[in-house]
Amino acid sequence: MIEDIYYQRGFPDPVFDNDYVLSLVRPFVPDAGRVAGVDETGGEARTYAIDDGVILKVQRPQQLRLSTSLEREAFFLRQLEAQDSGISVPRVLGYGKEGTVEYTVMTRMPGDAVARSELTASQRDAVLYELGVQIARIHSVVIQPFYDSGLFTYIDKTAEDVRERLIYMFERSLGWMRLNLTQPQKDEALGKADELAAQIGRDTDVTIVPCHANPGPVHTFVAGGRFSGIIDFGDSYISHPVFDIRRWPIADRARILDGYKSVARTDGNFMNVYNISVAIDAILDDLTP
Repeated sequence: MIEDIYYQRGFPDPVFDNDYVLSLVRPFVPDAGRVAGVDETGGEARTYAIDDGVILKVQRPQQLRLSTSLEREAFFLRQLEAQDSGISVPRVLGYGKEGTVEYTVMTRMPGDAVARSELTASQRDAVLYELGVQIARIHSVVIQPFYDSGLFTYIDKTAEDVRERLIYMFERSLGWMRLNLTQPQKDEALGKADELAAQIGRDTDVTIVPCHANPGPVHTFVAGGRFSGIIDFGDSYISHPVFDIRRWPIADRARILDGYKSVARTDGNFMNVYNISVAIDAILDDLTP
């Protein structure tokens, strides 16, 4: 795996004035009238709301890293629109670079993220099912253009690659938890994860698809209590479809899988990787106070 670091930490990160923002948007949306707000909650990008339905997304220079790319996101979204216009994602209106400024102009997803929304149990159940349907449709697009684009840094091709990604993500999650674990406890947890990942045999045929990377509660949107779409494809990569499902808590994954299975074929190899990923993540859950 490529080390995922920000390599322009010292670069300036100004909030652009309204006139400059509109100058970037108007070549693609001629009647753009005003900057309605600025969203600072994103990690790698800053977004400007234009009027009621347009977003200008700008790469934050000091947050630039190999795993994130606005150009890759624009490509992914355009592929989805070309191959399956019914997938609920933003529509790219324009992409460009002006000097050191890289940006995308796109439609705004209605509603707000699940993470910031109050849903009833039945609404959440329906949202998770529809999310599974949408993820399956995303994974079903023709993959060759993604290979040909040259934009995808992380490409897994074999069972060994999938095992390595599982362990890499497990180690990162273990580090992010910042628990008061002793080194022997960390070593034991990693040993258990290694044993589970090894159950994906070297000769196993694994499904490889274009992955969103994190269609979790922050990037899954709802409007009026119903699923409205998925945003932020900037960290996308090519790997096993299970990695998109595992961005939700274990308790939510069965319902997402139900929706996924209603569209996509999931054979024994798929379910083997799915079950192993759940078992690995359960180690983290057991360590959480």
